[in-house]
Amino acid sequence: MSERAADEVVITGLGAITPVGNDVPTTWEALRAGRSGVRPISSFDASGLPTRIAGEVRGFDPLQVMTAKHARRSARFSQFAVAAALQAVADADLPMDDDGLVFDGDDALRTAVLINTAVGAMGETAAAQQTFAERGWRGLRSDFVPSVIPNMPACQVAMRMGVHGPVSAGALACASGNAALLEAARLIRDGAAHTVIAGGTDASIVPLMMGGLSMMGALSTRNDDPAGASRPFDADRDGFVYGEGAVVFVVESARHAAERGARAYARYLGGAITCDAFHIVAPHPEAHYAGEAIRLALESARLAPADVDYVCAHGTSTRANDRSETRAIRAAFGAEADGVAISSPKSMVGHLIGGAGALSVMVACLAIRDSVVPPTANLQTPDLECDLDYVPQVSRDMAVDTALVNAFGFGGQNCVVAIGRA
Repeated sequence: MSERAADEVVITGLGAITPVGNDVPTTWEALRAGRSGVRPISSFDASGLPTRIAGEVRGFDPLQVMTAKHARRSARFSQFAVAAALQAVADADLPMDDDGLVFDGDDALRTAVLINTAVGAMGETAAAQQTFAERGWRGLRSDFVPSVIPNMPACQVAMRMGVHGPVSAGALACASGNAALLEAARLIRDGAAHTVIAGGTDASIVPLMMGGLSMMGALSTRNDDPAGASRPFDADRDGFVYGEGAVVFVVESARHAAERGARAYARYLGGAITCDAFHIVAPHPEAHYAGEAIRLALESARLAPADVDYVCAHGTSTRANDRSETRAIRAAFGAEADGVAISSPKSMVGHLIGGAGALSVMVACLAIRDSVVPPTANLQTPDLECDLDYVPQVSRDMAVDTALVNAFGFGGQNCVVAIGRA
């Protein structure tokens, strides 16, 4: 085995809980069809808010993946993570017993869990604060604190799977989900694990979050047209749509996957993280360091711009992000920028925040597998400053051998990963 082959990392399993489906096949079918999961908010009375729509996960029952006791002790973002992780492990054809345990012995020590989040359990925290205000500390649940801390989705997955290797959580705002893939690959290449259950999760469609984002002017107020509200790169976009969900993938060393006869969706080729260090929410207008993240990811993956078939864009549907991302792609790709297919799944599910980048990794994997690029839905009137090939409205059948996944978050967090055909 060559030095390069010995260093290879592959994605062997996928799991998803999203606004358009509570598994990967349903989600992927909707994304390919350009079908939106954005609807009026149903989980609380949003009538007093300027934005009354969101990408909610619907029909999710935590009791299908955990006991009632565990459900009571788990915040919604942990419940999503456990459900998506169970799907991913099953999809990777790793054996599970009736309790969901997968690993034992040396395998348990050589397996890691890395589930990132951006917001975490804001809803449960806000509810507990209200209880505290009304009833005092004795009104709080004894498991309130451990249920809401940011590492709990990763720890809940580890407990369910019997993982005793590295277990951690990171927060890179809206870049958290795909940063999990980059970190998973590092753990494998450093020899700390041969398998990593990695991804991103968030679930905070609650009055406090929706009100705060409304105060920022960040959200679309297209309440009369929920399905058309998220419109990345369109001249008529008026803000992003808040969403929730989790996507988890199983990442393995190529050697370990081959030894157990696993099929791989894609190879991890490389990635990079930079920071704008410019503003707490706005991207740098010249997109210099977002462009550097793309350039460094290509360099890490040993790719030239002409090698990339598809870019799964961050594409939030905000004025600043979409123009900045366009500039970043142009800066990194140069003359090749006009020839690459680009699309944003947020046009159909909204912004899953900590889960967004992980969803984009899943989309890139399936675009490679099925030779199809899902559309940027609702792109009807292109912004003149967003002048690339954003695959408007209808999916495109095309060979995808190499894909980039962009994710840019509050605080100027830029993370780009590259994957290729296995």
